Amino acid sequence: MDRENIRVCFWTSEPDFGEVLGRALGTGFSLCFETCDNKKMSCCDSEYDCVLLDLRDLPNGVEAPAGEDRIEKFRRTDFSPPIIVLLGDDDPALLRRLVEGGVYDVLINPPDIMELRMVLRRAHRLYQAETELRKLRAAKVSAHKFDDMVGFSENMQEAFTMARKVAPCDVNVMITGETGTGKSMMARALHRLSPRSSMPFVAFSCANLPEHLVEDELFGHEKGAFTGAMMMRRGRFEAADGGTLFLDEIGDLPLGLQSKLLRVLHDRTFERLGSNAQMTVDVRLVCATHRNLEEMVKKGEFREDLYYRLNVIQLHLPALRERSGGIVLLAHHLLQQINEEFGKKVTRFSRLALEAMDEYAWPGNVRELENAIRRAVVLAEGQVVEVWHLPLKLRDGMTPTQSARSYDEELRDFKRRLVIRTLQKCNGNKAETARALGLARGYLHRLIHDLKIQSEDAAIVPGPESSTPRLM
Repeated sequence: MDRENIRVCFWTSEPDFGEVLGRALGTGFSLCFETCDNKKMSCCDSEYDCVLLDLRDLPNGVEAPAGEDRIEKFRRTDFSPPIIVLLGDDDPALLRRLVEGGVYDVLINPPDIMELRMVLRRAHRLYQAETELRKLRAAKVSAHKFDDMVGFSENMQEAFTMARKVAPCDVNVMITGETGTGKSMMARALHRLSPRSSMPFVAFSCANLPEHLVEDELFGHEKGAFTGAMMMRRGRFEAADGGTLFLDEIGDLPLGLQSKLLRVLHDRTFERLGSNAQMTVDVRLVCATHRNLEEMVKKGEFREDLYYRLNVIQLHLPALRERSGGIVLLAHHLLQQINEEFGKKVTRFSRLALEAMDEYAWPGNVRELENAIRRAVVLAEGQVVEVWHLPLKLRDGMTPTQSARSYDEELRDFKRRLVIRTLQKCNGNKAETARALGLARGYLHRLIHDLKIQSEDAAIVPGPESSTPRLM
């Protein structure tokens, strides 16, 4: 352990104190100093393992929010290391803001050197582990990608393998799967990886539209074809000539148009509304549906000959609940993407949040998961997505009465349950509980007091020297 060279960026208003602290820490620690009046953070341009931020005694004209602003600047870097803060006194409000803002630990002045060494080493190990995990996730995502799509489960990889074989071949494809499983993304991926990729990709949804509107959208019309047709209009087939036409929800295509679509597939010709002139097109047709077309054929709701024309190759995208082991990995991938979109630094999910996502059925599939994470990133105040940042329906054990509670009430309840559960695992030992939660011991004491946690609440198993439960 002593052979480690932990690089610490120390931001302080007292360079002399930094020199003293550097000598006290001894071998294994390399301090790079910043003064509070230096806004460029030059020492932080190079790699470092921890940030030690001295907020004990800021100079005249510099208030506590300036230190919090500096924390935010550190966290805006590509992958910010853990931040440890030195405080001059026990300010519960400031301490709470710091912890909620993503600070790794807080120590009260004067810092105990042994404790500071331990905190810096523990933060360093955490940063190393997160850096390695980041690399492994990037490699895993790369190995499980198909164009812009990511799938970690075995059944998604089977779909990707089939798609890689199908994409270069100029055949019609039917994509099946529930709403929100990524059918439109698969259609675009097939186009981008096909010989037609330089030509147009045109998409159209057949869902819930009157027959005459669908016909006009697909085949276009001539000027004067109907009341209001003031000029000629090209349809989707013409727009997709040479490229790919994606017809979403093909199961909703009216029966009257199914025969016309069959003719286009057979002869590659059609007429615009109000015209007898035949138009010739060359398109690759990719269709998608969440409905069972075979059952619709049996009921006479879908033409059998059209079904076999469209269903040359069938790609099935499994529902999210069927992707064993893939939800958590996909959630982390989406978290990274949404972070980049919003310019935030929410780095991970709490254990309870992961459990809630893994146990939920996800009827809206990937689209619902993405929206849930997008909401959580917006609401998250620190670097961690907590379970209370997720939609109410994901939270385990929520009742209609509980769901009507305020955000503050829910937050307090979840914090209380988390602290009690961790105390139980640590047999009531507060030092171990603080380490397990990644909190300063002083902050844990205040949490226990504020949340009114008693020994009987934690149900601590008494040790050999005690006959009654107690919090140590």
